[in-house]
Amino acid sequence: MKDQPSPLRETDDDARKLARVLLRSARHAAIAVLAPETGFPFASRVLLATDIDGIPVILVSQLSAHTKALARDPRASLLTGEPGKGDPLAYPRLTTQCLAEPIEHSNPFYARIRARFLARHPKAKLYIDFPDFLFFRLKPEQASLNGGFGRAYQLDGNDLVIQSAANEEIAARATETVRDLVERHPDVEESLATRLKAPESGSWRICGVDSSGFDMISGDSLLRYEFETLAVDADHICSNISKIAYSIP
Repeated sequence: MKDQPSPLRETDDDARKLARVLLRSARHAAIAVLAPETGFPFASRVLLATDIDGIPVILVSQLSAHTKALARDPRASLLTGEPGKGDPLAYPRLTTQCLAEPIEHSNPFYARIRARFLARHPKAKLYIDFPDFLFFRLKPEQASLNGGFGRAYQLDGNDLVIQSAANEEIAARATETVRDLVERHPDVEESLATRLKAPESGSWRICGVDSSGFDMISGDSLLRYEFETLAVDADHICSNISKIAYSIP
């Protein structure tokens, strides 16, 4: 009997970019954990954001079943990727296996994670500071990408993490970077929305930047753009965004 051909394609840069966009452009995800009482998989839905290094972040109540499960066993899987019209299996999706790390108020990353989460989910301001809510960073260990029929790839966790020595510097200046960019170019967000063919769902604004790209939001819609190369500092981010907004097509 002949060996069956592998369903997996060789992972290339296009697959890695698609996987990063599927993870970083998701406002919510299905999360699967292991129920401590039975060991059965338990699935739920969580709001999703990303830290400055691209690692996904969730905000959860300590009263929820998935939070209690993560406290006992940090292993979790996230499913991201939105279907459209027609067959939902024809659309790309990403399953990311992660290890969850709780982020307490005393953690030095807490303030920036809180700010980045609220920029993406402003309605979370109603409950983000409740004493029973906490953040988890979900460090990717490996991932499975289905880019559509016949396009399956296996990725390493590092393929989804922004490996840059500039992460901390960029994080410290992220809010200032966006503010200064918009002050210099008041129409930059409108120009970006037009250039990137964003859905006509209202006004768009930049809600996050990092070494690898930027995020824009309009109501419940989120758009992620990945730079061709990593930005080395905040000025480089501004330069990249300006070129995208104003360069001749």
